[in-house]
Amino acid sequence: MADNVKPRVKVPSKAKAGEVVALKTLISHPMESGQRKDKDGNLIPRSIINRFTCEFNGVLVIDVTLEPSISTNPYIEFDAKVDASGEFKFTWYDDDGSVYEDKKSIEVA
Repeated sequence: MADNVKPRVKVPSKAKAGEVVALKTLISHPMESGQRKDKDGNLIPRSIINRFTCEFNGVLVIDVTLEPSISTNPYIEFDAKVDASGEFKFTWYDDDGSVYEDKKSIEVA
């Protein structure tokens, strides 16, 4: 597990039925590509978040494959249409097998 990995998400607390809302995610992660060398000339091992998913009430909204060229602390913003109240589940998958999750609810009025 990478040190100091912290996911953050921003989801509106309320929306109207059928509204398209912006979801914003950021995860603190070094995203080491495996191509840089340390001060002694040794390759720094690859360590990246390689996949991100978001589900709403158990239904997949987005599934993103991340590559080594993504910068440190990847930020992902996307839109989702909400027809009912429920919960968004955000999941980040690390090269080392670690999985990071965050959940946020939204109320549809």
